[in-house]
Amino acid sequence: MITINVLLIEDDPMVREVNRQFIERVAGFKVVHMSNNGENGFAKIIELKPDLVLMDIFMPEQDGIQTLRKIRMENLPIDVITVTAANDMQTIQQILHLGVYDYIMKPFTFERIQQTLKNYYRFKMMSEDVQDVTQKELDELIHHSGEIDPQNVAPLDEIIDLPKGFNRTTLAKVLDYIKQSDGGASADDVASSIGVARVTARRYLDFLEKQKLIKVDVHYGGVGRPINQYYI
Repeated sequence: MITINVLLIEDDPMVREVNRQFIERVAGFKVVHMSNNGENGFAKIIELKPDLVLMDIFMPEQDGIQTLRKIRMENLPIDVITVTAANDMQTIQQILHLGVYDYIMKPFTFERIQQTLKNYYRFKMMSEDVQDVTQKELDELIHHSGEIDPQNVAPLDEIIDLPKGFNRTTLAKVLDYIKQSDGGASADDVASSIGVARVTARRYLDFLEKQKLIKVDVHYGGVGRPINQYYI
């Protein structure tokens, strides 16, 4: 299980602490530092190189928009989620133009931030060590097409020890494909869809079945070997 290091920038100490607790309730996320303004926060971004920044917009000394501009000007490989009370379209457009992963308005519920963090974790997991993607895979990464219900993502995230030779990104792709297959899918279906050998697909499917994340039924045709069909 990968760990997403988060830097939290928020000037209100009570909101900052609530945000920290919300973030760390989601499996796979760790707050590595908390800053009370954009200037200090940007310095810590340079120093700590977090994966993700959760940032307010209205702050003293250096607001969130200025901080975002500095992050982009320096071409830092940092993802940003803004959490702010700003609800005017001019501010929203400025922030979106600066390439934030998500825009969350205050006040918000734990379920709302949990949804975003689950989606972000899935994005990081699926893009890890991947060089080329298909249009379908890119749509899933950007638009959450065929997205898993956040309540159903946790079991996969909690699998810490994978068998030797297994790749977590491939495991997620196999599970996603099964979730999208209304009538179930065979190892051949999975292999041709995600671009792996049939024997590889079968290994991943058997592992997911043992983890009780999918189930298998044996279908007997007229002639030839029976076919295992995998379902959620």
